Amino acid sequence: MTILVIAEHSHAELAVSTLNTVTAAQQMGAEVHVLVAGADIDGAVSAAQSIDGVSTVLVANDSAYAHQLAENLAPLIVELASGYSHVLAPATANGKNLLPRVAALLDVDQISEITAVVSADTFKRPIYAGNAIATVQSSAPIKVITVRGTAFASAACSAAGHARVQPVASVACEQISSFVGEALASSDRPELTSAKIVVSGGRGMQNGDNFKHLYSLADKLGAGVGASRAAVDAGFVANDMQVGQTGKIVAPQLYIAVGISGAIQHLAGMKDSKVIVAINKDEDAPIFQVADYGLVADLFEAVPELQASL
Repeated sequence: MTILVIAEHSHAELAVSTLNTVTAAQQMGAEVHVLVAGADIDGAVSAAQSIDGVSTVLVANDSAYAHQLAENLAPLIVELASGYSHVLAPATANGKNLLPRVAALLDVDQISEITAVVSADTFKRPIYAGNAIATVQSSAPIKVITVRGTAFASAACSAAGHARVQPVASVACEQISSFVGEALASSDRPELTSAKIVVSGGRGMQNGDNFKHLYSLADKLGAGVGASRAAVDAGFVANDMQVGQTGKIVAPQLYIAVGISGAIQHLAGMKDSKVIVAINKDEDAPIFQVADYGLVADLFEAVPELQASL
């Protein structure tokens, strides 16, 4: 039984979610291979070689995979899948776009966002916005699975790569989509899904300009900055900052929720945080039900005071 993990990468390096997915694969008790597909991917390949527990790194170096379009990658993965019992990918925007196509082409069911491995064919995953955990058993000949990265530790890496590299041939794709462009947000702050501390604001921030208070606090803490769906929908901040069921799933060591009421959609994306601090002037706000520490106060007074005390 051998498992194939689809690497998510930036060509030069692997995404942390790939390391989390390798950990999930290792818990299934099998040999683990990693597929790195793209163009000019020597850095990502070297990083994949260094992951402990990975025996083989499959390399598909082709301009057709340069932007990791799901329509181009899916036929390649389907071609490779016959040699594997499981195909895993991170439950990121890319993974959620790619693996349903793979599952459909293989004519098997997909198991989404697993948070625990019970056995090689049985897994746990959240349902009802995380309010219940389902135990799912699959009899599919090839199990297609996305992995919630925050539920698994990152796989360890060695200084020197030890996994063997195996080039794989490209597979013809139908060119039904094309890459047009991308606009990348740059920030000196940590990325939300990997930050150890996250400060998030909600509708209580009143407008986008007031997020400057959270940016200042985050800079002192070395934290990432997030937002609730209500704040994003109101146009306060960009949607790539959204934390929640339809945004990013985070589980930092410390999560500070400022002016967030605690709608179930938001709680689904952050309630696995190790310590949750809530600041809200409404003492009946649902966020206090999951918070380890709660402060009933005006955020425009409390946040500057907190910042000044650091």
